[in-house]
Amino acid sequence: MSGLAERNAPSSAQHGAEPTFGELVRGLARMFAAAGIPQAGTEARDLVAAVLDKPRFWPALHANEHPLPDEASAIREAARRRTRGAPMQYAVRRAAFRFLSLRVDERVLIPRPETEQLVELVLASTQARRGGIAADVGTGSGAIALALAAEGRFERIIATDLSLDALGVARENHRLVKASLRAPVEWRAGSALAPLRGTRVDVLVSNPPYIAYTELPALPANVRNWEPTQALCCSGEGLAVTREIVAAAPDALQPRGLLALEVDATRAHAVAALMESSGGFEQVAVHRDFSGRDRFVLATRRGGD
Repeated sequence: MSGLAERNAPSSAQHGAEPTFGELVRGLARMFAAAGIPQAGTEARDLVAAVLDKPRFWPALHANEHPLPDEASAIREAARRRTRGAPMQYAVRRAAFRFLSLRVDERVLIPRPETEQLVELVLASTQARRGGIAADVGTGSGAIALALAAEGRFERIIATDLSLDALGVARENHRLVKASLRAPVEWRAGSALAPLRGTRVDVLVSNPPYIAYTELPALPANVRNWEPTQALCCSGEGLAVTREIVAAAPDALQPRGLLALEVDATRAHAVAALMESSGGFEQVAVHRDFSGRDRFVLATRRGGD
């Protein structure tokens, strides 16, 4: 019998063990309201749905059903993390990214909608290609690499990160979504493009740290206090890692290969200037995100070796 069937089977012992989903949502709403969390009822419903990996209105449609004990325990633990100030994705240990549901915790950045746009730009720029290798530098949760493996037409994906903790999360996500992938993904540890040494790729994509350390105090508290600083900030006024990638990318890319970076809106044109002045790229273009901010810089490696 499946877990859902077991949950729905009538049992007085079961019904005495756990409150219904409706009662659970109402109790969490009171907890969240007392903790000063806005829209406490909506937060409670969404948290229950996210922990169960269900649509957001599922708890309302199943309000009279009872969770299994392990479900109730996971929901309560997520609620405790939320009341301590954890962002919702960290609280529920889950984040949606394009068509994937990924595990996230404090070892990795929470995937952003803007990064989904970066994947879309890469897919649109490579739709005429088949095969080849794509590399995701600074993979974090593995979101970009796994999305490219699921939606692209690449021969394989190489994903790198300096953080062994982040690679642990990425490998777990690989295991969770492997059935939906079209291409194999290889995980490598190391800084910037060092793990690609000796390998030439057709696409190099990265969402590197691009916030200056002096800007960290101005970030929202749920970002500043929870997300890994190493993945958010770097030296050189937030450009050190980007400079390193741009300088090394011509040696890592095949001729006519694509370099695609997500950047800070205030630094997009500075990054484009770096690419243009390097002499290794052409067709350098800045693209805006859905909010109209300059967010992505794409360039093509010049032909020849």
